[in-house]
Amino acid sequence: MSDLPTLLAECAATVDKTMDLLLPQPDDAEARLFEAMRYSCTAGGKRLRPFLVMQSASLFRVDRRCAARVAAAVEFMHTYSLIHDDLPAMDNADTRRGRPSCHKQFDEATAILAGDALQALAFEVLAAPETHADPQVRIELVRELSQAAGGHGMCGGQMIDLLAEQEGEMNIGAITRLQRLKTGEMFAFSSVAGAILGKGSYRSYMALHNFAQEFGLAFQIADDLLDAEGDPEKTGKPVGQDAAAGKATFVSILGAERARAQAHLLIDQAIHALDVFDEAADPLREAARYVVDRTN
Repeated sequence: MSDLPTLLAECAATVDKTMDLLLPQPDDAEARLFEAMRYSCTAGGKRLRPFLVMQSASLFRVDRRCAARVAAAVEFMHTYSLIHDDLPAMDNADTRRGRPSCHKQFDEATAILAGDALQALAFEVLAAPETHADPQVRIELVRELSQAAGGHGMCGGQMIDLLAEQEGEMNIGAITRLQRLKTGEMFAFSSVAGAILGKGSYRSYMALHNFAQEFGLAFQIADDLLDAEGDPEKTGKPVGQDAAAGKATFVSILGAERARAQAHLLIDQAIHALDVFDEAADPLREAARYVVDRTN
């Protein structure tokens, strides 16, 4: 059994170092933009998506430097989504990871541009020869991240979420689809990235994809529970926002206890999907158990 906190910390340190090397240094007229990009990327966080990249890559003995570049690209994309998610036109959040949101620390226009630039940087990193010697692998990484982040993924899920706030109630099926797009697709890319980098079999690719689908939903249920029951001192962001906005969530429909039970069921299914791998996948199994018991 591995030491998950240590593995998470090691991954965060590796990815943070890689991001520092890849992020532009503040200079000249663009300095404010680069400062905002760095501000948001260095705010901490669990680095769960990079962790999934690094651990899935290790199953195929991918060079850690290559895996770290993909993990950094995922974190750039994720950070862009958080910057935009916090904007007044979206969730209107004043804090993120325990400190002012990007638009509060700088201004709305700078935050929008910082998010845009981080999204572009993610693709720039994936497309670079340093990420993988095989251009076909790089093309596949770019294609899959584009799908995960775009209209049939994260952005599409966010659009459904915004419309749901205006149109009223959603049933459990609609919320499940929303969250599979908004949250799950980025977890899915993070998990299958290792199979793409390592040119794994279709069976191993699908095992990681299925793992991530259940993992992502369980993560979102845990997020809904934290918003309903969490301590803002621990979560690093405001709580109770879903109820205040009248948003339908897993918790509002199922109730806290049924939602918690559903999250644990999903994690059991996620772990079962990893049966095709040996003990090398134990860190992924432990990460799955961690997401439903976390406090932030």
